[in-house]
Amino acid sequence: MTTATCIVSGGSRGLGLATVERLLARGDRVATFSRTGSPALDALAADHPEQLHAELLDGADTEAVRGFVTRAAARFGGIDHCIANAAIAAEGVLATTRDDQIDALLALNVKGTIVLVRECVRLMLVRPADRAAPTVVVVSSVVASRGSAGLSVYAATKAALEGFARSLARELGPRGIRVNAVAPGFLATDLSASLPAEDRDRIVRRTPLGRLGTPADVVGAIDFLTSARAGFITGQVLAVDGGA
Repeated sequence: MTTATCIVSGGSRGLGLATVERLLARGDRVATFSRTGSPALDALAADHPEQLHAELLDGADTEAVRGFVTRAAARFGGIDHCIANAAIAAEGVLATTRDDQIDALLALNVKGTIVLVRECVRLMLVRPADRAAPTVVVVSSVVASRGSAGLSVYAATKAALEGFARSLARELGPRGIRVNAVAPGFLATDLSASLPAEDRDRIVRRTPLGRLGTPADVVGAIDFLTSARAGFITGQVLAVDGGA
């Protein structure tokens, strides 16, 4: 059986880094990009020189993303799984949100994700018959469906991705390509580190499992959705939020 090749956006830290680690551990080849690197990703690259391809680029740069996908496919012989994880968040009430903040969130979270998935899907559609069944997983957030004060624009971008995933699943299902979304709750990552302590405490109190999530809590869902075990699952949004 051919070893699977995965693309993971935003793989230098947080959930993206944890995803890269899990996919490497299961024997996949991984290509990842992020705007900045990290010592942890550098260490993975040193440990897996033949399995891991990492570049620094802006996920909102359409031409850079297209080139990255082309280079990754050339190195590893195709693309089997696309995990669109890269995103930014800007906290603040809408009335004081600047145009450039809105533009930045839309450019990376929405357009950047769509462009990355499009480039991967173009290769998946012409894949050899002996390659693994291809999948797309987009990383959403529970705020897309439940809302959160101060995160209205971020929530809008994630809600857009859920609609994108559901529609794309119908478009690509006849071609054997599955598309799903994972919606984490609030995780103990850089994205939530800026939350005031009282807000973090409130989130923990309303979560039945009594804590913030961690990237390790979400990686299992991504592992599952990109495996044959999820072979009849598509067009779904899987919440991983501790029951909140």
